[in-house]
Amino acid sequence: MVTASPPRGGAPAAEPSARQVAGRRWRSARGIVAAVLALVAVAVALAALRPAASAEELDPESPKRDGSRALAEILRRHGTPVTVARSTGDALGAAAPGTVLVVTRTERLTEDDLARLSSTPADVLLVRPTSFALDALAPQVRRKGPSFDGSAEPGCDLPAATLAGKVAFHESDTYEASGSTACYGTDYGGARLVQIRDGVHTVTVLGATAPLTNRRLTEEGDAALAMNLVGAGSSAVWLAPGLPEAGAGAGQPSLGDLLPFGVKLLILELLVAVLLVALWRARRLGPVVAEALPVVVRSAETVEGLSRLYRAGRARDRASDALRSGARERLVPLLGLPRSSAQDPSAAQEIVTAVARRTAYEETYVGAALYGPEPLDDAGLIALTDVLDDLERQVRES
Repeated sequence: MVTASPPRGGAPAAEPSARQVAGRRWRSARGIVAAVLALVAVAVALAALRPAASAEELDPESPKRDGSRALAEILRRHGTPVTVARSTGDALGAAAPGTVLVVTRTERLTEDDLARLSSTPADVLLVRPTSFALDALAPQVRRKGPSFDGSAEPGCDLPAATLAGKVAFHESDTYEASGSTACYGTDYGGARLVQIRDGVHTVTVLGATAPLTNRRLTEEGDAALAMNLVGAGSSAVWLAPGLPEAGAGAGQPSLGDLLPFGVKLLILELLVAVLLVALWRARRLGPVVAEALPVVVRSAETVEGLSRLYRAGRARDRASDALRSGARERLVPLLGLPRSSAQDPSAAQEIVTAVARRTAYEETYVGAALYGPEPLDDAGLIALTDVLDDLERQVRES
């Protein structure tokens, strides 16, 4: 047998290196990675929109912007004594019927603290409580959601609200409860201020901290509302608890309390997007339906169109698979083998051996041409085309 030299263009394909494989995988996945990073960046930006509370927020002895020293001093000057308590025991010891117990920073309260506060005879004012504190001290009230509207009118007959008039709440929580007095409602339902009667005392839930802070006290009717709520009794006991011991906190914020509204909205948008993508992809399930073309397209135009699509998408893997599959489909009848063996992996060695016997190439070379890896570049794809054409020509002439 005469051994012919390999055709121009060299070997049909070479094994891709690990670096090339990694680069190809990166090119195919970089779009998804970029989208995920963009979503993470948006989530971080939305989370940053909600400023973190300082350690002295709503502290009646703090002169800082988010402290409440100004309100406490105003109340004292108007004849309402304000007692500052740093623990639940001190607050309960000073609270009595006719006293308003202001409870702030409920994330610092333990389960035992919440249970003891629920039995106080004093009227309770909860300032933006956590979900745990709301369940323990005002179980009839349900948190509805956040609100970012600036100001609101009372819209109720509660004297503390009607006398204050319009109030600037800024960021706040909204609530709903049956049998309660609800004030400062929003367009989406819920109220920023609700008051219920619970046994021997009333519980008022205020969904915003702004009306009590030094920074916002001069806005709209914030000072009037704060004075009317805190100074509604003969005296006020202001519970500003310190940090509990490690592992003892029960009134700490839940995951829903910690997540800003923007992050919740982003999660909802992602869920809707995933659902829409799932529905879109579901339309493609099921058997392929063959339809007659509306016009007759010449085979040369079809081949040229497909080749341009392969080239635009750099789909050398699919192009090489299509070339090899077509070559095997044409070679199998010439070799006297069943047509079904052209795409049967188990018949690959039989086809390679039969082609090698009728051509001038060795089995290794024929196997690389008919079943090898994808070409590394366009020049390798063209060389593969020449090799397959030469194999088919030699088999026909043999």
